[in-house]
Amino acid sequence: MSCPGEFAMRPALCFSVSLIEVCFQRLLNRDRRSAGRRLLAICAILSCGTAARADLPEIRFDRLTPLGGAAGAVVDVQIAAAKPEGVKRLLFDHPGLSAEFVEEKKFRITIADDVPAGWYDVWLSGQWGISNPRLFAVSHGLEHVADTEPNNTLEQAQQLPVESVVNGTSDGNGEDTYRISLTAGQRIVLDCLAQRLDSQLDATLILRSAEGRVLATSGDYFGSDPFLDFTATAAGDYFATIHDLSYRGGQPYRLVVTSRPHVENVFPRAIQVGRPTTLTAWGRNFGAAGTPSELSLHDQPLEKYSWEWTPPADVFDIGGYRFQEHPTAHSVMPTAATCTLTGMQVQPVIAGTAASPIPMLLTDREVSLEVEPNEDRDHPQPLALPCVLSGRFDHERDADWFAFDVPENGSYEFDVYSERIGGNADPYLVILDDKGNRLNELDDFGHRINAFDGHLRDPSGRVTLTGGRRYRLLVQDRYRRGGPRYQYVLAVRLAEPDFYVATIHSTNPGPAGTTIWKGGAASLDVVIHQTGGYNGPVTLTAEDLPPGLHATPTTIRNTNRGVFVLWADESAEDWTGPIRLVATGVHEGKTFHREVRPFTRVTNQGNSSRPMRHHMISLVRQAPFRLHFEQPQVQAAAGEEIKVTIQVSRLWDEATSSLTLRPLQFPGGISMDVTEIAAGADSASLTLKLQKNVLPGEYTLAIDGQSQVPFSEDPQAATRPKTLVSQPGLPLSLIVLPAAKP
Repeated sequence: MSCPGEFAMRPALCFSVSLIEVCFQRLLNRDRRSAGRRLLAICAILSCGTAARADLPEIRFDRLTPLGGAAGAVVDVQIAAAKPEGVKRLLFDHPGLSAEFVEEKKFRITIADDVPAGWYDVWLSGQWGISNPRLFAVSHGLEHVADTEPNNTLEQAQQLPVESVVNGTSDGNGEDTYRISLTAGQRIVLDCLAQRLDSQLDATLILRSAEGRVLATSGDYFGSDPFLDFTATAAGDYFATIHDLSYRGGQPYRLVVTSRPHVENVFPRAIQVGRPTTLTAWGRNFGAAGTPSELSLHDQPLEKYSWEWTPPADVFDIGGYRFQEHPTAHSVMPTAATCTLTGMQVQPVIAGTAASPIPMLLTDREVSLEVEPNEDRDHPQPLALPCVLSGRFDHERDADWFAFDVPENGSYEFDVYSERIGGNADPYLVILDDKGNRLNELDDFGHRINAFDGHLRDPSGRVTLTGGRRYRLLVQDRYRRGGPRYQYVLAVRLAEPDFYVATIHSTNPGPAGTTIWKGGAASLDVVIHQTGGYNGPVTLTAEDLPPGLHATPTTIRNTNRGVFVLWADESAEDWTGPIRLVATGVHEGKTFHREVRPFTRVTNQGNSSRPMRHHMISLVRQAPFRLHFEQPQVQAAAGEEIKVTIQVSRLWDEATSSLTLRPLQFPGGISMDVTEIAAGADSASLTLKLQKNVLPGEYTLAIDGQSQVPFSEDPQAATRPKTLVSQPGLPLSLIVLPAAKP
């Protein structure tokens, strides 16, 4: 039987499925967040108190077609973008990818032979700076085929060989049809990549017999992307059709048809760093390398393959995450699900073929395994704290019970990882004391801020426990689902303070890159997840900056939000390239060094974010004005008010209008009134108000300035309409001293 959100039937179970039924079922089965996210997005827009962003032109990269190519090949691509003027360069996050400008909106990408299979970011670079990225897939060992129209009907079906990938584009009010010739007993997978590669296609995949009977359908398998595992009962032609759920046209996709090894998941999903561990992959078409397993998925048996792997310690030491394929399949909307995961993707090589990489949690503790039967609260599986356990909801309504003795009084941290490791479960966690009383229940957690979506289905939280007592613990899927895809990792330990830091470009509401106009500044939104009771400062610094680009160490404390400001000299050279941000924290004398993870907004629809490998920055032209404090560092005691002078350098002769000033994500307990610098003036006085409960220490404050500036994209224009320009000022370091004693 099919699990919620997935449709797959063996030929013996075929029946006709109407489009209305398929669409209705998929809408019902969508992750509950996909509906809630739209409402939250509307609320965020209505309640947003942040400053509107700059109206100076920014490149918005909308679409790349096709979505990929083969290693060693040359691929002609087209781009769709807003503000594409002067875009004659494509930039990549791998040196083996390069592009040649052909003509407006057309490029020729060269893929080196040694570029590993995976997904890579592509940026546009033009006169308005750098764009947001889009994804480009590189494959090995697959024949690349172009979608050839007309192929809307079975009679027009385009022949597609096994071990191939077709780069297609959805038809409006139509579908693309492909003919696949199979032998009896041949097992293939059909994997449609669209959302995972930043396409807006919401694909439906249908497999039919030569007579037109529906054999299998799929919708939301990997996020909103469909996937089918099919074994031919007889030799002959089979027909795969793809269409958008609402029949929108022009949306790109990649359909992979292969009988090569395909990994569904790996177990265990947590591994101790520096220690060799035997991992087992479950999947299809493992050949002589695999053995039969006891697991099946949609009535199709899964094979297994085991190998030994030792994870590197360096990723764990900086609290990082490394990936070959961008983790975008956690939800029907792109999310920042891995923003609180320390780990990396592991890629098994089976029968000489590198399979899809699988997310893995890295830990410094020994990993134990869930052991059935443990479904009875009176016969739980014993745990020894601290523990990291890899488990799975084996079947529908599976309930996993555990029991543990608490060695000492304290605050204990509970984490269940599922969405973060690419699992399909929506787990919740219940803690009972030794008398059977319900002590606590933990469920979804994480920050959802503007475009950034780190709010997850995974439970996380701290609970105070008493030493010497025994507690029981229930972990279960919220909707009682189960099967090979419903894996999780349970971690229980005394609270260990730590933090994760992410940044995303602060442009709102659409996708964009980080472009700094010379003499001016730009900011990144900073999102901090504190874990284990961390309450110390977090200081961000920038590395690998080119000459003329600057950033001051930025300290954020007592909040999960902040901004990081970069600014450029007026005399700086034009430049586009990656920079690196790192975060340092201190808690009770212990120093932490953590990587800062960059994220990008994918669409205009609510919270839609995914990770990047690099912060990409561009320096262009000259800004209309620059804001900076007369004194870059001041100090005041908690409970006091302090006046500071903000100055403006008007870099354009026409930039004479007044500037409205407002705070950018000030921490709690520190405020300023919205004020302005008068038209023609070069400074104003600001009053910073500190509440008595503000903790002593260093804070980095940033403000935003808005002004009406005459501007036209055409430098020869006779008139230049006034445009609202918004940009941050250079930051202020505020040293807060203890409140004066009464």
